[in-house]
Amino acid sequence: LLADLHAAGVCRLDTGGHITAAQARRLACTASLIPAVLGGRSEVLDLGRTRRTYSRAQRIAMAIRDQGCTAQHCDRPPAICHAHHNTPWAHGGHTDLHDGRLLCGHHHRRIHDPAYTHQHHPNGTVTFHRRT
Repeated sequence: LLADLHAAGVCRLDTGGHITAAQARRLACTASLIPAVLGGRSEVLDLGRTRRTYSRAQRIAMAIRDQGCTAQHCDRPPAICHAHHNTPWAHGGHTDLHDGRLLCGHHHRRIHDPAYTHQHHPNGTVTFHRRT
């Protein structure tokens, strides 16, 4: 049962841990869980240029999509990641899911460090290279 749940991406906590379906049902009965409905009409997931910071709904959507830090080979879970604009907001970037990614604190500092360049890959990851 757990193997099928892992493949489907369910019962995964934002800390990186996993729980069984039975544990998830018990939690749902006693807690205020947020259903993950991406692109639904009840949540605004694209804020364009009206707001610089990502909303809670957008961060949840990024956590589901990215499943943690998007730096290659980093295994930091979504709960300790920052929402980052691929195109800096000050340079015309938009506060939407397409222009956002999760990065742990270490990689978020590195992506803004002028001593490094970075490269975005088609699989959604990013790599860093020290400038020479």
